[in-house]
Amino acid sequence: MHEQINQIKSLVSDASTIVLLQADNPDADSLGSALALEQILGDLGKTIHLYCGVDMPAYLKYMKGWDRVTKELPKTFDLSILVDASTMTLLEKIQTDGQVSWLKTKPCIVLDHHEIVENPVYFSTVTINQANLSSTGELIYSLSKQLGWNMNRAALEFMMSSILGDTQGLTNVLASAQTYRIMAEMIEQGVSRPSIEELRRELSKMPQSIYKYKADLIKRTTFDKTGKLAIVSVPHEEIKAFSPLYNPAPLVQTDMLQVEGVEVAVVLKSYNDGKLTGAIRTNPNSPVAAKLAEHFGGGGHKNASGFKIESNANLEKVIVELEAECLRLLQELKS
Repeated sequence: MHEQINQIKSLVSDASTIVLLQADNPDADSLGSALALEQILGDLGKTIHLYCGVDMPAYLKYMKGWDRVTKELPKTFDLSILVDASTMTLLEKIQTDGQVSWLKTKPCIVLDHHEIVENPVYFSTVTINQANLSSTGELIYSLSKQLGWNMNRAALEFMMSSILGDTQGLTNVLASAQTYRIMAEMIEQGVSRPSIEELRRELSKMPQSIYKYKADLIKRTTFDKTGKLAIVSVPHEEIKAFSPLYNPAPLVQTDMLQVEGVEVAVVLKSYNDGKLTGAIRTNPNSPVAAKLAEHFGGGGHKNASGFKIESNANLEKVIVELEAECLRLLQELKS
């Protein structure tokens, strides 16, 4: 770890222009981490570019600076830093656009905290992936302290947003005693958690159309024969119509896990090109999400993970396989 930190210090010191990369599934942790690093590295005199292959979801726009994230890589840069992802699977846009060949010519730092990673970033110069941390925001806070990087008020606010995002407001198992200590340190330095929460809640309000769509998703939710697995599928037409307003997975998964007996909730998205994605969330006492995602070539945390089938996905077969593997993992966990 000490060697990796020295590598990061050297790479950042040698770079004038740095591009901060997010994967194609941005969330509060990835955006907050990127914006925090923009502040920290900007204070070191670096020119910073923010990149994501997709548009920022509406619910993340409470973080000031989201509109600086573009879908184009800069023509020249010295270093790239990928936050909250360490897998090529979540960098589809860069690969289809042919920009990986350009990224490979420059040093790359990968900062992540996911427990299981398939198809790792093969061109990374240095990777730090600490699964024992709540979020990439927590990782950046720790690294900044070790490297002696100044963290201004804005950077601290973004890192707090990262932590709150991945820990669901400090309510899930990702929040450790160290996470709470870091939150306390940020508050002592003037960051207001209530202000962040109020901004987030205001942007998380849903239009009437989304409220009604949520009801449709709940009606369509199916349960396996044990009642422990809840699944709902979202077809391509609904992805196009509703995802720009609100991501269907966080819209309904919390409610799915509140159903009596349910231990695992999965939201499947089917695309016209044959691609299928799965978002997996579990209750705290059923930490099988990472292994379930790994079965389908994905990865993530024990209680939150995801997977992607690139082509020719058969929804019915995937559901059957999901039910069987989920039951096996839950029985294995119990035994």
